[in-house]
Amino acid sequence: MKIFTIGYQGATQPELIAALKAAGVERVIDVRAVPLSRKAGFSKNILANGLREAGIDYVHLRALGTPPEGRYAARKNDRAVLERVYAHQLELPEAIAEAAMMRDLATEKPSALLCFERDPAICHRTLLLKSVAKDAQVIDLFA
Repeated sequence: MKIFTIGYQGATQPELIAALKAAGVERVIDVRAVPLSRKAGFSKNILANGLREAGIDYVHLRALGTPPEGRYAARKNDRAVLERVYAHQLELPEAIAEAAMMRDLATEKPSALLCFERDPAICHRTLLLKSVAKDAQVIDLFA
């Protein structure tokens, strides 16, 4: 399985879509717990509409997002707390089910996990893939 990742920090919606299209991505899997953004073009419905207009599917998997304590730790650059909180999140039944769905979706067509954080090394999407898709070929995109 090959799966892309992308963060929209510092990008516009057109830049994000251009990066996705250039990589051949056909589906975005939004892994934000709260798919709202103060950044124009990245709240769930507006993003989904922009992607659809570009011919890219959109799926939101809320249970694969980071819970509040983890988001707080990420903002404070407390990696140990983020990892602990997120590992617990991935043990929840709804996260287990959505992780299986994510794998199925990514196997079905070229897909990219989406979150805010531009740098995949400090984003929960990397923790997610290391935990539930160890066999995946991961390609990080930058908009």
